[in-house]
Amino acid sequence: MRLPLALLDLGLRLSVKRRLARETSPQAMRARLEASARRFFPRPKTPCSDDVMEANGLAVPALWAQSAEPSAPLLLYLHGGAYLAGSPRTHLHVGAALAEAAGARVCLPDYRLAPEHPFPAAVEDALTCYSALLGRGHAPGRIVIAGDSAGGGLAAGLLLAATDRGLPMPAAAVLFSPWADMTGAGGTREHNARSDAMLPAHRMGDVVDFILQGADATNPLASPALGRFQAPPPMLITAGSGEILLDDARALANAVRASGGTVSLKIERGLPHAWPVFVKRLRAADRTVAEAGRFLADALG
Repeated sequence: MRLPLALLDLGLRLSVKRRLARETSPQAMRARLEASARRFFPRPKTPCSDDVMEANGLAVPALWAQSAEPSAPLLLYLHGGAYLAGSPRTHLHVGAALAEAAGARVCLPDYRLAPEHPFPAAVEDALTCYSALLGRGHAPGRIVIAGDSAGGGLAAGLLLAATDRGLPMPAAAVLFSPWADMTGAGGTREHNARSDAMLPAHRMGDVVDFILQGADATNPLASPALGRFQAPPPMLITAGSGEILLDDARALANAVRASGGTVSLKIERGLPHAWPVFVKRLRAADRTVAEAGRFLADALG
């Protein structure tokens, strides 16, 4: 069942944003997201299987959704959740929907979360999964990556980390409302504090402390909007006009363009943070996921 945008906006403000504004336990936040996702998001009917992705001396659990033929290209989808919460289970629905729209299979890594595993654990795990795909013989031109919110920033950080390791780039990347600058430099953190229906701006510093635990926020692997990309793949970046991370999306797009990359930046008016996660629940999410799928399919040829 699709929801009216106004009803979803109200529900996010009264429930999610208020709860996040008061939350002090990442573990409680994590459990609540898992429970909410089971209730609210429809589980895809595509066959799923567990896997362990091994490379670089690390092993990362992952969930596969096989909605396409075994010979189909691959989507590596990195879930959001502020690096504190979320899992392949909470984001299987959006990963599978995007993969289906792109004609791909999807792998969702269960990367390590803060505060138990601070930065750069998530980046290391994302790089491990990408390296494992390459190690299994999958051509980089047959791999695309995507993510939402923290997962969008993580996808951009993965590109930087892969370059540092001398790995080839994937065919394309889709980033939904990426959190791409942990320094908090963007003016929309303050300007959009009230208009953002989901994220409480005044808690972002607390979240960063949980994640970095003393690490440098200007490290491009933590804040890829501050990074220098080398031969980046074509990207589609989306953001809502009223969300506090709008300037993160803009800054990341500018960084990629300054590095010689091609970016399509889509700023949608009146839509909440990372709205594609509401696919099958919000018509605007359905449209964005379909558009992103076409973008990935075109890049895959």
